[in-house]
Amino acid sequence: MKKPIITCENCFEKFQATLEELRELIENAKAKGTLEKLRPDIVTKFEEAHELAMETIQTYFKEQGRAPFTGPRDITVEAFNEDLIDDGQGWLDIIICRIKYTPMYPGDYLGSLAEGIVKKYLYLLQNFERNFIKKLNA
Repeated sequence: MKKPIITCENCFEKFQATLEELRELIENAKAKGTLEKLRPDIVTKFEEAHELAMETIQTYFKEQGRAPFTGPRDITVEAFNEDLIDDGQGWLDIIICRIKYTPMYPGDYLGSLAEGIVKKYLYLLQNFERNFIKKLNA
């Protein structure tokens, strides 16, 4: 059985659908006053959206014939240089915050990660969406 060909457009469509689910989850949680209760769901959906954004960027660069990257930091720096993302430091902060959220590190980062998603990281993902649409339409 042949493996389906993954294009940056396919990845981007999945990203957009997941980003929309994240937006709706946050909006509903704010409207109902259940942000704190839904923090685990918000973080999970955000992580999925961020992974899809990174996969989209990596696939985009691969289609351009660029060499493989060693990790999300390299992809983030290159995406910033290509104007796919506006705030390189903000995206690097996402990576660091996600690393701290893993069980390997002591402490409760769920609250700070969820707060960062609502206050800043959602906005960064939305900016990526706008920028990538411009790249695809160029």
